[in-house]
Amino acid sequence: MIIRTATEEVKLLAKQFKAIAIVGPRQSGKTTLARHVFANKPYVSLENPDIRQFAMDDPRGFLEQYPTGAIFDEAQRVPELFSYLQQVLDESSEKGQFILTGSNNFLLQENISQSLAGRIAYLYLLPFSVEEAEKAIGRPQTIEDVMYQGGYPPIYDNQVAPERWLPNYIRTYIERDVRQIKNISNLNVFERFLKLCAGRTGQLLNMNSLAIEAGIDSKTIASWLSVLESSFIIHLLKPHHQNFNKRLVKMPKLYFYDTGLACSLLGITKATQLTLHPLKGNLFENFVVGELVKERFNKNLPLNLYFWRDSTGNEVDIIIDEGTALFPVEIKAGKTITSDYFKNFQFWNKITGTTEGAVIYAGDALQKRSNGITVVPWNNTKLLLQEKG
Repeated sequence: MIIRTATEEVKLLAKQFKAIAIVGPRQSGKTTLARHVFANKPYVSLENPDIRQFAMDDPRGFLEQYPTGAIFDEAQRVPELFSYLQQVLDESSEKGQFILTGSNNFLLQENISQSLAGRIAYLYLLPFSVEEAEKAIGRPQTIEDVMYQGGYPPIYDNQVAPERWLPNYIRTYIERDVRQIKNISNLNVFERFLKLCAGRTGQLLNMNSLAIEAGIDSKTIASWLSVLESSFIIHLLKPHHQNFNKRLVKMPKLYFYDTGLACSLLGITKATQLTLHPLKGNLFENFVVGELVKERFNKNLPLNLYFWRDSTGNEVDIIIDEGTALFPVEIKAGKTITSDYFKNFQFWNKITGTTEGAVIYAGDALQKRSNGITVVPWNNTKLLLQEKG
């Protein structure tokens, strides 16, 4: 078993809060992490129909079976449980009693905000980072392999080919989770919409354009995007609000939490196809954004990542908002450092008066340039966030 980066953070939260919610996409390792850290607690899967029915029909009697706490897997399946769980937590001062896992952030947050606010801590667990994936296979990978395989643990644990595992994951997600979240009748249209989203990874999200191509209205697009967000399929990166006397783009950029999933939806069946694929740059950008998000989530830190773009096309791929300063990051899919990597910094430095910044690229060399820009390899993004907090 791979010790997840978030393990120490989960242990720390268990000493501070009465309950913990570990939330993330299906098959991201939530249950494995919970059962590893809290091996002494009973494990209860609320996916089991009999157990779920008991919890729904008699929540008080159900909870009385676990006087010292338990792990409740897929807790959002039994919303009736949360009000009674509130009473149990209020009657005890013990920390780390109940561990809830969930793959539907919207449903889980809705129930927690109604009943357990202030009593429970959140931790978001995404699929493996590069560091975790390399631990799982015991050797370094190429950037093409990493983007193609993605980070879902079963691909590494069971040594299943991504081109077999990921399409089945997508099919199960559409047929099971999408029906659970929204009563979507035409799943074929939803699948086409999902593939259209993959084709827009790393791009500004234009909902009107997406609606026309998908053949559905904009309200449905907004609703379906919220489904993808709440089930941790996509992440919408917001534009930074700081103006610098220019009109700013207000649309977010669309990214998948897992590039392997995006590759599968795009019909990519081999890592070598990425070398000349027209969306290679977008997928690499998606990969880097995903690594930065994982690093924040694993430390249980709020996301402070944005992008910046004005109406004339000047853009910075990532802005790390440090509160007192903005740190620009450019993402480049090439493996050779060229002068083009630094062009956007010239404009940014001119309007902000700053000199710091970083380029994350697909090469292997770490360089600190005389112009104040640090060039960071794709597999060392952790170093960047350690420095920028």
